[in-house]
Formats: sequence, structure tokens, C-alpha cells
Amino acid sequence: MSGQTLFDKIWDSHVVHSPTQHAARVDALTEGGMTDHKELLGERQEMLYIDLHLIHEVTSPQAFEGLRQAGRSVRRPDLTLATVDHNVPTIDRELPNPDPLSATQIEVLRGNTEEFGVTLFDIFDPRQGIVHIIGPEQGFTQPGMTIVCGDSHTSTHGAFGSLAFGIGTSEVEHVMATQTLRQSKPKTMSIEVTGELGPGVTAKDVILAIINKIGVRGGIGHVIEYRGEVIENLSMEGRMTICNMSIEAGARAGLVAPDETTFRYMEGRPQVPKSEDWKEAVEAWRKLPTDIDATFDREVVVDGSTIVPFVTWGTNPAQSVAVDGHVPHPGQVPEEQREAVERALSYMDLVPGTAIRDIRIDRVFLGSCTNGRIEDLRAAAGVIRGKQVADGVTAMVVPGSGLVKMQAENEGLAEVFKTAGFEWRDAGCSMCLGMNPDILAPGERCASTSNRNFEGRQGPGGRTHLVSPEMAAAAAIAGHFADVREVLA
Repeated sequence: MSGQTLFDKIWDSHVVHSPTQHAARVDALTEGGMTDHKELLGERQEMLYIDLHLIHEVTSPQAFEGLRQAGRSVRRPDLTLATVDHNVPTIDRELPNPDPLSATQIEVLRGNTEEFGVTLFDIFDPRQGIVHIIGPEQGFTQPGMTIVCGDSHTSTHGAFGSLAFGIGTSEVEHVMATQTLRQSKPKTMSIEVTGELGPGVTAKDVILAIINKIGVRGGIGHVIEYRGEVIENLSMEGRMTICNMSIEAGARAGLVAPDETTFRYMEGRPQVPKSEDWKEAVEAWRKLPTDIDATFDREVVVDGSTIVPFVTWGTNPAQSVAVDGHVPHPGQVPEEQREAVERALSYMDLVPGTAIRDIRIDRVFLGSCTNGRIEDLRAAAGVIRGKQVADGVTAMVVPGSGLVKMQAENEGLAEVFKTAGFEWRDAGCSMCLGMNPDILAPGERCASTSNRNFEGRQGPGGRTHLVSPEMAAAAAIAGHFADVREVLA
């Protein structure tokens, strides 16, 4: 019998209801003429126990109402954590929320969590922040867990060797009521990043390079395990950036095996086991990495030494190119991609052949669950220090949590940004998705450290270019895309 992957170990240890228990039922349905695909698929799905359920103000109201109407409670409020992040204003929080809908959603979450006994990091709680930043920050996220949230970028938590994925609102209610979730088992994919990264190349560039290579549909039906020397040498913040954008490659989730880097990051955090319990936990977590004789359904190898700073030019994360490259011509891409390229060029108002460095920007956004951690802010501040934001550019920093903001202020990073001309804001999702006052005006072009560059993602008619924090900082100084390697040199 061959060994198991990290994913298989987590999945198998959380199955509480297997389709093999109902094989006779499926046979009976088939023999009786009941061949409806959805019926049979439902019988073949497995029921997983969920270790941690994260919720926020946008995808939880209907779920709570469903519980209320059915007379149910939250089965494990101790395994459920709520925060406000998507709709919160990032300035003037002491004033009334300028968006009535956002204000209502925040107030409804406040009432629901109080009624159902769920812990809430509310808007003035210093622990408040983006749901995928506060989980690891507080130590709720741990290796070997199953973690879900009504948000696609839940895959972020996979950096700790957990199986973490986004769910829909009806599934949010199901987890609240039962602490379980019915799922079809995905296939496995290994993405090995070999070698060593060059100066100025970051985890954001690595994941953009991977998506550029395999495409936005390359991971469909799979859970990706990221492996190899480059991944092993990344910090936890870097690993979280990689796993965060697994969804942009079409994958169900992304994982990195836990190791000494993981344990150093976790030790001492509020929700992590203490003393002898910590030692026992680490001993168990050491058994999680993929067995040496395990096999994957698909394997991809990327040479890390060839990765350079990337900039997206189009309207999906795979439409990217090296910073020293050019906007592609539709005639240079495979025929099946030409229509999408032409549409992207039209929306982005770009001319084929334009050098990436010649693309001027209007806005810079530093933040999001992809790049709103303290390490990201330190890296960007290192580029910004002693320089000024270019004329005509509006730049803003939105820390990923209240604690990140506090730490950045204590380290003097906030002053570096403000002195350079950046706006310094409160924690939240902010301009990543434009569900709050922080949006682009039609036609504005933004260098963004977020994860998606779809049409209108940061505001109707807004044009988003995805980059690393260092590249965003370099663009803010230059007023156009610039090679951070040259800035650092």
C-alpha cells in the first residue's frame, strides 16, 4: 500500500460519514430506475467534521436566519469565530458608516453572534481584521485542521498544513447547525518550486508565475500541495500568500506541510496549546507531511530561479508578464485565448507591445488577505523609506488587522508611509473587493497587492494590476510600474 499525501491524511481523519456505508443504497436506487445524477452524487459524497468555522458580516446573515427559523442553535460556538472585515470603513470609524447596507450587515452580525453565543471581533476590538489574517494571528489556525469560511480565500490557512476552503451561505448554515459538511473528495496536485529566488522576487511573484504557467483553470478539481526548496524557505507570511491565491488557479484549496518554520510562528499565540500540550501537538503535527512513497494525481515543477517580479496586465490573474516585458498581442497567443485577450486589452485600455514599465498608475493599494501582514508592510516600507509618492498618485496602506496596524505603528512603519505620502488606514478588506467606500473611480489604474483583477473588482470601470508589496511601493514612487530590483540596488 502506497503512502498518503498531507491532504489524504487530513481528509481521511475527518470523515464521519462515508459513501461506502451507503453503497447498497446507491445500488438500490440504480436498480430501481432512480438514476438522477444529483441523487447519486449526494450518496457518494463524504461528510467531514469541521474543526474551525470562520464567519463575517457578508455571508452569514441568511445562515443565522435559517437557524432561527428552524429553531436550531450553533452546534459548536466554541469552534466558530466571527469578525467584520468586508464592509468596514477604513477611516473615520467613530462616524456613522457612510454605506447604510454595510452598517446594517455589521449590526446584524453583532446581534446574531450575541444571540447564538459566537465570539465576535467587532469593529473597535483591536483584534478585528480580515478573517484570514486574524485566524493565524490568534493561533486558531493549526496543522491538520479542517477550516471553512464563507469566503473563497479561506485557502490561505492551508499554509499551516490544514485543509481550508471556502463555502457558500447554505453550507455556512449547515456547518453552524451540525459542525459537518458534505463534500466530494478532490484530486491531488503537487506543485514543486525548485531552486532559489533571486533578489526582489517574492512569494507573490511565485504564485503569479505558477498561475501564469498552469492557467486559471489549471487546478480545477484538485487540492494543491506546494513543495520544493523555494516553498520550504518561505516565511509563514509568504506561504500564506501562496495558498491564498490557489483559488485563482482554480484549485479547491492549497496546502504547505507544517515544519519548524510553522511551529516557530505558532508558538505562544493565544489559541495555541501550551506547555506539555504544545509538545504533544507538535509531535502529532510532525506526522502530517506527505509520505515519501505517496503519489499525486498531477505533478508540476517550476524552476524558482527563473521567476522574476510579475505584473498582471489583463483581467484574470494568469494574464501577467515580467516587469521588464510587454503587453502581449492577441496574435501571439493560442487561438482559443485571443477573444479573452482582446476583451482584456479593451477593458484595461492597453495597446499591444506597450512596455510594462511605461504603464502609468493612478492608485496604489497595499493590503488584503494576500499581502496585508506585518512582513508585507515591512517589505514595502523598506522600498518607500526616504522617498516620496509620485505626483498624481494616491497611495494607501490598509493593515490586515488591528494588531498588525498597532505593530506597524510601534515599529515606525506607519510614519515611514505617512511621511512618503501614503494614507494610513484601519484594518479591513478595503479596496480588494470594493464592497466598502474604498473603490477605484471608472478608468483609474491601480497597482494592487490584492488577489483578483477581474473587471470592476475594485470598483466599476477600475483597472487593477496585481503586484507584490515591494513592486507596489516601487510603482508608487515612480508613478508607473518599475523593477523593484533596480530600486533596491
